[in-house]
Amino acid sequence: MNYKNDKNDKLKTSDFNYDLPKGLIAQTPIKERDHSRLLVLDKKSGSIEHKYFYDVPQYLNKGDCLVINDTKVLPARLYGTRKDTGAAIEILLLKRIDDSKWEILVKPGKKAREGIEIIFKDDLLTGKIIHVDEDGNRIIEFKYKGIFEEILDRLGEMPLPPYIHEKLKDKDRYQTIYAKHPGSAAAPTAGFHFNKKLLKEIEEKGVSIARLTLHVGLGTFRPVKAEYIDQHKMHSEYYELTESEAEKINSARRGGGRIISVGTTSTRTLETIGDEKGFVKAQRGWTDIFIFPGYKYKIVDCLITNFHLPESTLIMLVSALAGRENIMNAYKIAVEKKYRFFSFGDAMLIK
Repeated sequence: MNYKNDKNDKLKTSDFNYDLPKGLIAQTPIKERDHSRLLVLDKKSGSIEHKYFYDVPQYLNKGDCLVINDTKVLPARLYGTRKDTGAAIEILLLKRIDDSKWEILVKPGKKAREGIEIIFKDDLLTGKIIHVDEDGNRIIEFKYKGIFEEILDRLGEMPLPPYIHEKLKDKDRYQTIYAKHPGSAAAPTAGFHFNKKLLKEIEEKGVSIARLTLHVGLGTFRPVKAEYIDQHKMHSEYYELTESEAEKINSARRGGGRIISVGTTSTRTLETIGDEKGFVKAQRGWTDIFIFPGYKYKIVDCLITNFHLPESTLIMLVSALAGRENIMNAYKIAVEKKYRFFSFGDAMLIK
């Protein structure tokens, strides 16, 4: 869902590039979730403060609503062998189609043609590729006995982002502490910084916490290849918001409170389902909304987020909220101050 804005149609992908030393890409999570650093950016003035994540409550007010994404990452990377040749093969689950069929990525992919069968460890799980898409993704049909999620827990590995090269010692660290509904191929990483103590402190301050679900796809890591950003085709992701959680958000809006979104995934969901008056309604569906400068936010007032890849749709989204100049300056300062970047990195609060 791209929108047109004459003033911003000519923004180039390269306008969202910045220099990042590889040593600043966090390879492991910090020991205490809420001890990551926090860059606080005032979107109106562009002023910056340097804090720690446990300072977040001081920026929240009674009557505000914090919106979190409670999706759970699937251990979606599976290793198997081809039944016909015995060759090793790796698959990555992208999207569930029904009880037995999934859209997947395959490596090596060139010879993974329609009809090949794959055997996974101990014959607990077998699969047959039944379709090859134009973009190279495949549809696989699984056969198994028992509960698929239990088999996946036993056989699968966490699909860490391509820029993380160290093995994750504790797979729970690639989940938020409130992860509940399995379905994501990647984590909503802005939520990594919260622990139970911090969430309790926020609630005790009179801030409501609303939950929505958006299952994050690997399209979140897909680079923007178009020269002009409005030519980029956005991936789609499944979301859900229930009546009770929608009411928490709307109640805060009616009472004059702010809506503070945790992560770009929560933001995309809220802006998809929000109306022009700033209210949301319970619904489920697929969103391919692409937010970039020129977009007028309807729901989200403030945003807690991590630092994003250069030239990504996510840095464009945060630039739409805070202004491109403010964001690029904040990233420049974050590099100078040696903040940790990307999934296991530090956080930013745009207020």
